Amino acid sequence: GGVVRSAAVGPVPIGDVDARVATPMPTGVGELDRVLQGGLVAGSVTLLAGEPGMGKSTLLLQALGRLAAGGTTCLLVTAEESCAQVKVRAERVGALHPRLLVVAETSLPHVLADAAGAAPQVLAVDSIQTVVDPDLPGAPGSVTQVRDSAHRLVQHAKEHGRATVLVGHVTKEGTLAGPRVLEHVVDTVLSFEGDRGHSLRALHALKHRFGATDEVGLFEMTEHGLTDVPDASARFLTDRRPGVPGSAVAAVLEGARPMLVEVQALVMRTAAPMPRRSAAGMESGRLAMLLAVLERHARVACAGADVYASVAGGLRVTERGLDLALALAVAGAQLDLVTTRDTVAIGELGLGGEVRSVPQLERRLTEAARLGFRRAVVPAGVRAVGRLDALELLEVGSVRDAIEEALLPAG
Repeated sequence: GGVVRSAAVGPVPIGDVDARVATPMPTGVGELDRVLQGGLVAGSVTLLAGEPGMGKSTLLLQALGRLAAGGTTCLLVTAEESCAQVKVRAERVGALHPRLLVVAETSLPHVLADAAGAAPQVLAVDSIQTVVDPDLPGAPGSVTQVRDSAHRLVQHAKEHGRATVLVGHVTKEGTLAGPRVLEHVVDTVLSFEGDRGHSLRALHALKHRFGATDEVGLFEMTEHGLTDVPDASARFLTDRRPGVPGSAVAAVLEGARPMLVEVQALVMRTAAPMPRRSAAGMESGRLAMLLAVLERHARVACAGADVYASVAGGLRVTERGLDLALALAVAGAQLDLVTTRDTVAIGELGLGGEVRSVPQLERRLTEAARLGFRRAVVPAGVRAVGRLDALELLEVGSVRDAIEEALLPAG
């Protein structure tokens, strides 16, 4: 069925278009609203994607519970769990509310009929992979089924002005299980990520038609559900032991959000013909490149050694501003040198050993100053940065300069 077109609406001059988009409804979950730039928009479709076991259903239930408590009627279609299982989780996360309706259903025509009958302001389907249209070929989760179900739910959302949230599972490779086509159909794609060994979870917007995609939401998984982590830097530096070789602090950007993380490195001599290179929380190829740069341009050789590097706290950093701190951590581990406890390092490394500038340096430095850091190792020529009285800037042109300026003998 096509969308019914009003005869009164035809082509208009672009200047006459009403640009006021629907006002977002805050969900009441602070970090989720941060990523959504305010909340859910009526008639929009949001895909919440992530690996199984990350806590997507928990996050969704908490948001629906708070929306319901604020007077919004919500319908949760549970296509994977029974209503009883959902109720147990709702009790645990404090989401029991009469305005939050729940139905266990996998048949798409029944889902649409339930939504028409309950007329909620927010419809949530957990998960899109288990919803089936009996009139279509293919098993649940197949490309045909998932694509068609999503299309029908998008059409329903637009026709009724109903904010809709679809949960989608992601495979180990990081692609949406079933079709990537879902990403093109929906208005917003949220990716919920984390490390199973850590309680930290990060929420990114991969696509958002109603705002920017540069915010990241951080949550801690607890026995009572997900709690917001508004001050990430303080959390990541909690267990830090300054004065230990192989540790450095970096100011990285997650989206538009500056945060300080500890980078750790361990270098161990080995007789193995192929030394190990282990990178946790960072790209392994980046570590290999930095080891080559250190050997070629700073005479820090790790050829006959196993190298282990990690970002402490469970965060995965793909941003290049981590390079300089990682290089200082590896050099410190190999040469038995340390950075002072109040030193932060910010910079990208080039293949020539040069320290290159990174975006939003001022925001990173402000965050470091807020947390009590006093020295910042930064790329040379950053004088344009507004002077932060609390910080002494150590400007370095090369990785060799950085090692000489920032590292001191241990003890």
